[in-house]
Amino acid sequence: MKKQWWKESVVYQIYPRSFMDNNGDGIGDLQGIISKLDYLKKLGADVVWLCPVYDSPNDDNGYDIRHYQQIMDEFGILEDWEELLEGLHERGMKLIMDLVVNHTSDEHAWFVEAQKSKDNVYRDYYIWRPGKNGEEPSNWMSYFRGSAWQHQPETNEYYLHLFSKKQPDLNWENEQVRKEVYQMMTWWLDKGIDGFRMDVINLISKDQRFPDAEETGDSSYHWGGEYFVNGPRVHEYLQEMNREVLSKYDIMTVGECLDVSPEEAVNYVAEDRNELNMVFHFELMNVGNGPLGKWDIIPWKLSDFKRVMHKWQQTLKDRGWNSLYLNNHDQPRMVSRFGNDDRYRIESAKLLGTLLHTLKGTPYIYQGEEIGMTNVNFASIDDYRDIETLNMFHEYTQSGHQHDLLMQSIYERSRDNARTPMHWNQREHAGFTTGTPWIQLNPNYTAINVEEALSDPNSVFYYYQKLIQLRKEHPVIVYGDYELLHEEDEQIYAYTRSLEQEMLIVVLNFSEQEAEFMLNENIKYSDSQLLIHNYEIQDKGISKQFTLKPFEARVYKLLT
Repeated sequence: MKKQWWKESVVYQIYPRSFMDNNGDGIGDLQGIISKLDYLKKLGADVVWLCPVYDSPNDDNGYDIRHYQQIMDEFGILEDWEELLEGLHERGMKLIMDLVVNHTSDEHAWFVEAQKSKDNVYRDYYIWRPGKNGEEPSNWMSYFRGSAWQHQPETNEYYLHLFSKKQPDLNWENEQVRKEVYQMMTWWLDKGIDGFRMDVINLISKDQRFPDAEETGDSSYHWGGEYFVNGPRVHEYLQEMNREVLSKYDIMTVGECLDVSPEEAVNYVAEDRNELNMVFHFELMNVGNGPLGKWDIIPWKLSDFKRVMHKWQQTLKDRGWNSLYLNNHDQPRMVSRFGNDDRYRIESAKLLGTLLHTLKGTPYIYQGEEIGMTNVNFASIDDYRDIETLNMFHEYTQSGHQHDLLMQSIYERSRDNARTPMHWNQREHAGFTTGTPWIQLNPNYTAINVEEALSDPNSVFYYYQKLIQLRKEHPVIVYGDYELLHEEDEQIYAYTRSLEQEMLIVVLNFSEQEAEFMLNENIKYSDSQLLIHNYEIQDKGISKQFTLKPFEARVYKLLT
């Protein structure tokens, strides 16, 4: 496996709107991020992934871009962004930007022109089709509910929007669109950025027949993913992008790929494919989803969780590279979802961090994860801001779903769980802003905040700091082989990492009860060292059998 800087890096994701507000308008901004760069350096992060800061009307919090080479007024100006880039580079850190090119805002200059007439020069920058039998061109459902087609009366045609109706999909079949995108990417790379996180990049190619999807359920609109997920020309487009842009720079690329299997992911990330470095997959995020998707919540088992992780570790072995994440701006807080955010919040936050930083792949930390931030339960739907959450609530309410059950699903899965402002201290608004926050804070900020974490040597923050440092000191954590132990155990997730004469064994108790662990007889070692653990332990050497406390994590180095 070829050594690369992005394989050895730890990435910290910033959601600018909620990170730090510098000017008191209640919205995070670039100067706010700049003021916290020393904090990120102290943690040990190598790379910052910055969610969109481009000019946007904010229908989908910046993922609806009006101008790709301007900064959103609420976040600052281009000079602020340049100061941020310089500040990161001065500290030996890198910056990757969000690339959102499946769609634009309907306020982008291209779409403003495109909708004027069928023969406008920009018409073919987007996907337009006439209606069918007085209805939409196909029965596809948008990711945000409702039809994926929007009628435009002036020209009596429909445009495709796989997300919000204010996010029309670009037509990648048009070579000029691709050229415009590549020119824009080059502009940012020439400014000195270190790579891209590519939003829903595996949706850019659509089946040009736009056939109806199979009808399931009573809805008028149905899931048509087989016609636009991993579409017919997606690899052709990404190889062209790599050839025209990416290959000319020493950068990091990660593609958000919806509904991608590990076997399909190899086609995106294999080093001889010349496409991407790694992908974000969603298979782990689907653990605990019922037949109706993310809002249909069912109990999950550790064996299901392990099976997903193991499959991705094994399938990409020597063929590609994994990204490792347990939450982000689109997912609930990991300690609330996969841990215990009450009695064992600190222990389970450390356990999940141990998993994240000792598997093979590049770890991604989402802001606040390093202090153990949790989900939030707002009292009213009026307190929520996320378009996906609001659309679901109103659609399901109209179809007769119970209010309390819908709110419970929102408490567990809403994207706003991750978007509440960062907790910096115990003071008003958690030190995030001197104004009125754009979204309410989680009330537990008085107990869970950065100031508190930095004053406690046993905090989640310092545990993460140590995990990051261990990764830098032990190449086995980055490049070592992975092997799963006790596959069907419903309490313990254990595995080894091995490289030449060095082996690590990671033992994690994912339950609220004590658990017995027994070392496999075929694991031979001459000596051992306890590298990191989230409980006080007297005996630092490994034994053949031992008892783990609730949410206990241990990582041993074995000398073979």
